[in-house]
Amino acid sequence: MILQKLSLLNYKNFEAETFDFDPKINCFVGNNGVGKTNILDAIYHLSFGKSYFNPITTQNIKHGEDFFVVEGVYEKKENPEKIVVSAKKGQKKIIKRNGKAYDKFSEHIGFLPLVIISPADRDLIIEGSDTRRKFIDGVISQRDSDYLNTLLNYNKVLAQRNSLLKYFVANNTFSQDTIDIYNEQLHNFGTSIYGKRTAFLEEFLPIFLNRYKSISSGEESINLVYESQLQANDLSTLLQNNLSKDRFSQYTNFGIHKDDLVFEIDGHPIKKFGSQGQQKSYLIALKLAQFDFIKRHSKTNPILLLDDIFDKLDETRVEHLISLVDNENFGQLFISDTHAERTEEVIKKVHQTYKMFPLKS
Repeated sequence: MILQKLSLLNYKNFEAETFDFDPKINCFVGNNGVGKTNILDAIYHLSFGKSYFNPITTQNIKHGEDFFVVEGVYEKKENPEKIVVSAKKGQKKIIKRNGKAYDKFSEHIGFLPLVIISPADRDLIIEGSDTRRKFIDGVISQRDSDYLNTLLNYNKVLAQRNSLLKYFVANNTFSQDTIDIYNEQLHNFGTSIYGKRTAFLEEFLPIFLNRYKSISSGEESINLVYESQLQANDLSTLLQNNLSKDRFSQYTNFGIHKDDLVFEIDGHPIKKFGSQGQQKSYLIALKLAQFDFIKRHSKTNPILLLDDIFDKLDETRVEHLISLVDNENFGQLFISDTHAERTEEVIKKVHQTYKMFPLKS
């Protein structure tokens, strides 16, 4: 799969811009603030229907304008594909494939597999469990549309149950029958999600461990541990046994929305016991394992975006990362950096075609 052409209209800091890409390596270079990351984000937008860095749609519209359009022309399995994402203030965002709008955005997820490696990935280590759940869900959803739909349904029912708990308190009332209906739905959706997350981690962990070993010079032992309340009991029982707690807090305290991934190094949380270098290697291994996993299931090379990595990683890690595209296992690569010479020097060490895109204010 290749992104051949990208057109931006009123997207972030771009008024109107078009890029024709190399099928292998493409580098956006220039000072901070010229829009390098915004171009990568536009490519991400075409795959996921949203920004990686700012999910608020209106904030991706150029200042002073009331709409944006991002258009991508792809070649996938020798077929041309045209994807257009557009948004106008006060209206619903639209995603079109070859001129036809999707009824549901979820139908598009996984069609253009993509992995991004960015300094923002550190949030996976330092932020709360919600960030890590989104990572799991994002990887699984790119190859399993049923999973994504089940997750959307679970979150919808969860919001309804939480609203009901608040209603009970506000109106000094209670209905066990109504709660039971929501409990059953949460149990069914949640059990399915838990099973797929468990199966995913069983397959993903060996891939991740292998990736870490290949990019780390250290002898440390690392692990990725899935934690879920459903490991102790089924969700229906948990919801019923903790109803009084839920009624008091007006919130559903048990379910797969509490799941987490624990990042470990030598048996300890990497957040506290891992060096900066170890944390960076861990995150890169995590994202490259994501690439491997998606490729295995989609039977195509995901697009790989490397955002601002030269400023965040030492040269050895960067060269290793770039060298990965020097074989048939990787497809198209997009890089952003502040120094054109540094970028080109590293790129020339691999035997692939490339294009440089200098950006100015």
